[in-house]
Amino acid sequence: MKEQIVQWIRSYFDENGKDCNAVIGVSGGKDSSVCAALLVEALGKDRVIGVLMPQGVQHDIQMSYDLVNLLGIRHFVVNIGEVCESLVGAISAGGIPEETLRADKTYYSNTPARVRMTVLYGVSAIFHGRVANTCNRSEDYVGYSTKFGDSAGDFSPLSNLTVREVKELGYELGLPRKFIEKIPEDGLSGKTDEDNLGFTYAALDRYIETGEIDDEAMKQKIDALHRANLHKITPMPSYRK
Repeated sequence: MKEQIVQWIRSYFDENGKDCNAVIGVSGGKDSSVCAALLVEALGKDRVIGVLMPQGVQHDIQMSYDLVNLLGIRHFVVNIGEVCESLVGAISAGGIPEETLRADKTYYSNTPARVRMTVLYGVSAIFHGRVANTCNRSEDYVGYSTKFGDSAGDFSPLSNLTVREVKELGYELGLPRKFIEKIPEDGLSGKTDEDNLGFTYAALDRYIETGEIDDEAMKQKIDALHRANLHKITPMPSYRK
């Protein structure tokens, strides 16, 4: 599978920009690490640009630095903290109370992801790039991504792979264990992704891949999340006259 994805990336760039660079947001977690390593293998390190985007102080930012240094790729650090705060000020000046914005979980969790995608496309414009989407199948299945945020991008090497497969791919690429097994967290609540979801990725992957699950309540929750978030993974509906 690794070789197939590498060839797929090369084919994408042959068809969509022979001289283009790949631009990727680097968090230090498994998805961005595996995707970045695939890009380096497919295009060479000189054509891969990593962008680190902490929101204020990020306690695990060193993982991102370790990854770009390991791969030897060019990288930029763009702190989005002030931008997110400026948006709160601008929107509240437009008539929505600041306390309403800060109390709204959807706004507060999704806005940083959309700001980060804006940064990635800004860097991409400057360096004649194509933005890599780093989402995986498991997260997409239950909607654990932000529409027009981390779910955006120009090409997506991992979106048909479950978390289990992404991890296996990471080991096949020879990445250090710390990048592959880093516990994913949202960076806002202090909780892990699995805490927020209410089930493990192992259980989710098993259900996606085999249809098997041991807990009926968990099945119902996964099915409900999938139905509610189909709008994130299907093409935008459009009126046809």
